[in-house]
Amino acid sequence: MDSGRRPRTNRPAALVAGATAVLMTLLAACSSGGAGEKAAGTAPKAGGTLRLAIEKEPECLDPHQSPTASARLLARPLVDSLVHQDAKGAFQPWLASRWTVSADRLTYTFELRDDVRFTDGTAFDAAAVVANLEHVADPATKSLLASSLISAYDSSRAVAPHTVEVKLKRPDSGFLGALALPNLGIEAPATLKGSPASLCQKIIGTGPFRSDTGLVAQKGIEYTRNADYAWAPKGAAHQGKAHLDGIEVKIVPDNASRFGALSSSQVDAVTGLAPTSLRELKSTSGFALHKSQFPGINYSYWPNTESGPLADVRVRKALRAGIDWPQIVKRVHFGEYEAAAGVLSSRTPGYAAELAPDYAHDPDAAAKLLDEAGWKTRDAQGYRTKDGKRLKVRHLWSDPSISNLAVQIQAAAKELGIETVEENVDGGTFVKRLLAGDYELIDTSFSAPGPDVLRVLFGKENIPTPERGISNNMARYDNPEAERLFEAAQRAKDREEEFGIYQDVQRLITEDAAVLPVYSPLSSLAARSAVHGVAFNADGSADLYGVWLTS
Repeated sequence: MDSGRRPRTNRPAALVAGATAVLMTLLAACSSGGAGEKAAGTAPKAGGTLRLAIEKEPECLDPHQSPTASARLLARPLVDSLVHQDAKGAFQPWLASRWTVSADRLTYTFELRDDVRFTDGTAFDAAAVVANLEHVADPATKSLLASSLISAYDSSRAVAPHTVEVKLKRPDSGFLGALALPNLGIEAPATLKGSPASLCQKIIGTGPFRSDTGLVAQKGIEYTRNADYAWAPKGAAHQGKAHLDGIEVKIVPDNASRFGALSSSQVDAVTGLAPTSLRELKSTSGFALHKSQFPGINYSYWPNTESGPLADVRVRKALRAGIDWPQIVKRVHFGEYEAAAGVLSSRTPGYAAELAPDYAHDPDAAAKLLDEAGWKTRDAQGYRTKDGKRLKVRHLWSDPSISNLAVQIQAAAKELGIETVEENVDGGTFVKRLLAGDYELIDTSFSAPGPDVLRVLFGKENIPTPERGISNNMARYDNPEAERLFEAAQRAKDREEEFGIYQDVQRLITEDAAVLPVYSPLSSLAARSAVHGVAFNADGSADLYGVWLTS
């Protein structure tokens, strides 16, 4: 899966006040390499086709259905959003030219642009917005993320051709942020009447590109410039139609093959290179590395807090304290990734930095916790036991790219006296066992531009079950105090209040050891030095709209 999820009274004011600065840092693309990104003063050049190789194929192109980072990356060139979240974290007009919010914060009224058309030629209007919101909320869509992002949504109606009124069931401070993500991107209403499977292959939006063939399994997707595009977000660095004539995306899962394709100029850019390749690229002339740390939930191990040995918070805390996670990250990823020190990545607005000491390596404390939990004796292999039963946890996964990291964690857990059984299963088995809660550990990360992602990944309504289907609370965390805080955060009147509440949420999750953070994922786009204009969106994904080529 993508990477892939106690109340306090004294909050450092600087932490909340600094959230905007953190987001600005996040959205500024870092570049390194043998050649600079572009010569000073060079004007963007129109034309050319960007050849891009990516590491993961989304199981579905439709962002209304898919929660994956790869789906967001591939959908964004095709779909625009009602609002745009800029580098300062503020919301700017996009398809909606302006909006108002009622005093009780239950009604949003959006005035829409009247000059926008979908790439199939149909007009964008209020009815299209209604159709999209209803599509996301419809259980038949089987949305794995978008519906959770707007769980407060009640109804919407077109009150005029270009005016839409949206009703919420409760105030939701994260509503505009959700609308800004590709997962709530606007698709042509006629296509929404088709089957979910058809949308997984092809979507039509109002974006700067169109794709006539859509996503071809195990191959990729091709885009053509939308020559009529003239409605980029307010304040965007580039306005008007895209510089590129087109984009050709290939799915190349093997890291060595992607790196080889880039170094031999078979492609212009690649995403998701392994740390060893990133390190090599930095010293290679003719290439540049554009990178930004993903905001949101760190890559983490998610303990099953509902059943099994990890239902005991003492065992979870022991596993967190007893393993030297930063050392493993350094050893496996060669310093390219930042070791996690909290639930959220340090680049996420609202990150509670003061909790970092709670994630320190302390093997003595871990041993004491396991003794207190009754796992005092050891068997002949050195594993802890209780009542003649070995302390064993099953790590369920289906992504071979994590195998080196998993082996290192397994070895560290053994020193602690915990047997970690690595169970690499096929996708179907993974889903079946996820829904049944038949695991002790699962790993994933989850990018998002703000702390509201905590509600999505730790809210009890998002625990995956056979009845509910795939959902995002893989820790199966159910804490009434967390639910109270989530509700309070949604009712927050401003970002300072919201961030303060979410810092309380982070403290609660930390005290409950409901997640075992490992490292902060990196969004990277390695490219030939002829590729310019690379930027990153608020969710950390690469923004291809402003890219241009010199050769």
